Amino acid sequence: MQDKEFLMIPGPTPVPQSVLLALAKHPIGHRSKEFSTILRRVEEGLKWVFQTKYDVHIYTSSGTGAMCSAMGNLVNEGDRVLCLIIGNFGRRWAKIAKSRGADVIELEVPYGKAIDPCDLEKVLKENDNIKIVTMTHNETSTGVTNPVKELVKLVKNYGALSVVDGITSLGAINCPMDEWGIDVLVSGSQKGFMIPPGLAFLAANDRAFEMHKQCKYPDFYFNWTDYKKNLDKDTTPWTPAVNLVVALDEALSIMKQTGLNEIFELHKSNAKLLREGLKDMGLKLFVEDENIASYAITSVLPPEGVLVPDIRRVMKEKYDITVANGQNDLKDKIFRMGTLGFVSRRDVLTALASLKETIEGLKK
Repeated sequence: MQDKEFLMIPGPTPVPQSVLLALAKHPIGHRSKEFSTILRRVEEGLKWVFQTKYDVHIYTSSGTGAMCSAMGNLVNEGDRVLCLIIGNFGRRWAKIAKSRGADVIELEVPYGKAIDPCDLEKVLKENDNIKIVTMTHNETSTGVTNPVKELVKLVKNYGALSVVDGITSLGAINCPMDEWGIDVLVSGSQKGFMIPPGLAFLAANDRAFEMHKQCKYPDFYFNWTDYKKNLDKDTTPWTPAVNLVVALDEALSIMKQTGLNEIFELHKSNAKLLREGLKDMGLKLFVEDENIASYAITSVLPPEGVLVPDIRRVMKEKYDITVANGQNDLKDKIFRMGTLGFVSRRDVLTALASLKETIEGLKK
């Protein structure tokens, strides 16, 4: 049915109607007092979601832009960076660090697993002068959530800086930046923040900012110093995506009305409902360990004799529901169903019923 499509992917995610209406407003001047008022309100809202007292930079980019900002403002050529890899997006940190000339060490585990803090400590003990450790909180390519709290504590104990990808966890899974001692935390708009793609966010604490001051060639577009100077004046160094910021203002208002803990519980409840429904159908989950299973995305193995592309095609054509394929080595081996952002219990139940009919039809 036209205009009835529902997204159950890691992003973009569904957008509330009031946010769409805010997005559709006529643009306002990005140097106007009106926009500065909105920007300040959005800044305070982002601090609330990040659970931090530090500034949150707003970039006109995808989440990868915030990742580039982190490396581009911290890394000098030859700096030793340890990248914890549990999937496609953990590997992206390594690629970005290498592009800055870093000496990259990789700690990788099989897809579907999380980083064991004992393994991290072993690497930290065996390698001197590790300056930065990157990690992914919620790896949507596999459906795994890393034990970031424990990992960050170890990183700090060994004197390194923690840089965390919270792109698909912020606004969905608890990730209190200041309480856990995260030094740099990044996120993106089209995930738990419930607005379309186009904005990325980064918060850096005092330890990270001091390291930034030692960066010989900081990134130009994403330069932290420029963003801080402008944010102190309730503006941005470059032209922002004005309408997306206005939409974010509305989305943050919805989130505050709901409450952070309630948002986390909703994502947990929806993910568990989906996982139980899938198992009731006899389907095997790619991540079986409930302790590390994501509340934002669930990866599913297709039943024997049924192909992932066929499942995705029928779900889209017959039921107007989009589910994601696997990535890289997992392409066509798993399909991924999102419960991220503006997703309700009704949506999950509808998707489960549609998937059941899809698979039954493909088995005939």
